[in-house]
Parts: sequence; structure tokens; C-alpha cells
Amino acid sequence: MSNPAHDLHEEDDDDQGEVFLDEADILGEFVVDEEELPDVDDEVVDELDDSIHIFTGHSDELYAVICSPTDPNLVATGGKDDRGFLWKIGQGDWAFELQGHKDSVSSLAFSNDGQLLASGSLDGIIQIWDIASGNLKSTLEGPGGGIEWIKWHPRGHVVLAGSEDSTVWMWNADNGSYLNLFSGHGGRVSCGDFTPDGKTICTGSADATLRIWNPKSGESIHVVKGHPYHTTGLTCLTISSDSTLAVTGSEDGSVHIVNITTGKVVSSLASHSDSVECIGLAPSSPWAATGGMDKKLIIWDLQHSLPRCTCEHEDGVTCLTWLGGSRHLATGCMDGKVRLWDSLSGDCVRTLNGHNEPIQSLSVSANQEFLVSVSTDGTARVFELHE
Repeated sequence: MSNPAHDLHEEDDDDQGEVFLDEADILGEFVVDEEELPDVDDEVVDELDDSIHIFTGHSDELYAVICSPTDPNLVATGGKDDRGFLWKIGQGDWAFELQGHKDSVSSLAFSNDGQLLASGSLDGIIQIWDIASGNLKSTLEGPGGGIEWIKWHPRGHVVLAGSEDSTVWMWNADNGSYLNLFSGHGGRVSCGDFTPDGKTICTGSADATLRIWNPKSGESIHVVKGHPYHTTGLTCLTISSDSTLAVTGSEDGSVHIVNITTGKVVSSLASHSDSVECIGLAPSSPWAATGGMDKKLIIWDLQHSLPRCTCEHEDGVTCLTWLGGSRHLATGCMDGKVRLWDSLSGDCVRTLNGHNEPIQSLSVSANQEFLVSVSTDGTARVFELHE
């Protein structure tokens, strides 16, 4: 059908040919007050996206991300849509779904040799996946509540997991057999790990205690609680590379250092004014980093139990990771931004935009070239790391 307006313009063009204006045709000039113009900058900032790859296979909030320790492009993500995925950085046409979970996929962990992936769900089930074949290797059952976290033994295919039903379980991932149950906590087991030498297990709970276990006997060697320890539930823990110290954070804003051998609190780090959400030890120096809902990242000198620097954020800090053996680390925040920090100066060296909702987890690729973040906005984003 003919467009009347278009036809009219064509007739005008035929009559007048090309039209030129000269200075005599100008009737007057308007002075525009720049303050009255719409603020273009504000709109552009909202659309900034520094990511080089976005994974959009999920249909709901994302909770977990982990990069393979051996394949620099392989990433696993899990979320509220009851789904987990394996996908590759820069290969948008490849994704493998971790099928079978009946509730949110809350935890993911690669074995240290990169051969196996454990995916844990709020349905209390852990699935073990063979990376080379893509096959489901075994299904680990036992916990009566959702899986809070999963860790692998540093030198074998043994899996440890904490549950919201206050128990900790250990299995042989190669054949799916149950190895041990660690029972004693009075609340959900919010954090835990093997010591790097593989000889001991440390777990923290919402019951405000740290428990130190013998992996073989299932016996609780030490229970750390009461003054001068945390007054409310533990949220995070990390263990020193020499397997001697556990550093724990809590909802009460405190950070404590515990001697694993004696079960004694050796130091208390008090600077956060709200829940400590994440903790990480620097790989090449005696420093720790803690992030909290008080909008702070604090770099600690563990030898002197003093804060080296405090890095202010615009919103709560939900997760952090050191970037390889470098002095830099990354934080993920409630404001949807990922920030890179110099731990020596305390300066924010880069702000990575792209997410528009809180960051839930961060992971660094095996070659240290990429940082992957997941958010409640339903996406995983890959950022390039330049030193």
C-alpha cells in the first residue's frame, strides 16, 4: 500500500530540486542552557558493559561459579533454576547441562586435577560429573538438608560437603561410597574445608562454633566457642597453606584466627561493623582479605594482626578472590559491580561493569587471564584481566 506522506515528499523534491540555506535565511539563534538538557551521561553509565563474554543459559538467579583448575576456558555455573551448566569462555555455541537436580544448584567444585566436577543442590544431593566424557559418574546422598558448600581433598577424589541440617558428609567420588559423617554442630554448617595437608577438617556453623575433626575417625578434636570467639554464626573460613591456622568470619563482624592443633584463638581482628561475608588468604604474603556488609574490604597483616588498608565500597561486599599470585584481588558487591584492588596501596585499579544486580560469586580462570562473575540478574560474565 502506498504511503501518502512519502508520496508528498517525492513531489516536493521534484519541484524544488536540492535546497540550500545561506546566512540570510537564518532568522535568529537560540542560546541553549546546558543544564536544561537531559543528562546523557547517566543513561550511558547504566549500559556500560566491560565483559567480553556473557553466558545466558540460566533462567533465574545465579548462585555459584567455578573455573576449571586445568582448562583455562571451562566454567561451571549453577542457580535458582535448578540447573547447572558447563560452558566455555569465548565459545558461545557450546554448553553442557548438568541435569537431574530437583532444587537450586547452590555449590560447585572441581577436583584439584580437573577431572571431576561436583554439583550440590538445595535438595541435599551431590552429583559427580566426569569432565572428559560428560557423563554423570555418581550421585552422593545422605544429608537431610540443602548443600551449603563442597570441597575436595587436596590429593584425591574425596568430597566433603556441609549441609543445612547441621551435618558434614564425606564420600569417595570415584565409586560414590559413603566414607564418614561428622555430627555435632547445632546449626547449618555454613563453611568448611580440608587443611591443605589433607590431615584435618575444619567446619564453621550458624551455631557460632568452629569444629576441628579427624577425617578418618569422624571424631571432633576441638570445638572452638564462647569468649573470645564469635558471638553469632560463622559465615566463612580459610586455612593457612601450612595447615596450622584457620581464619574465620562471622555475622557479628569479627574475624578470628585459631590454632588448628590446639583449638585456641590466637588473635582477633576487629574492624568490620557488619557481617563478614568472605575471606581469602594472599597466596604469596602473610596477608588476609575480608569483605563485609559494612561496604568494606580490609587487607590484614596476619603477623601483626593489624589492618594494612581499608577499601571502601558503595555497597556490601559479598565475595572476593585473590588474582593468582599477584598483589591484586577482586571483590563482588551488592551494587552489581566487580572491583579490582591493589593490596599494597589499597587503591581500586578497575571497576568492571555489566551486572545490574548483586554479585554472588567470583572465580579466576586457570591461566589467570579471565575473571568470571555470577549475579542474581541471571547472567554469568567474563572479564579480561590485564595486569
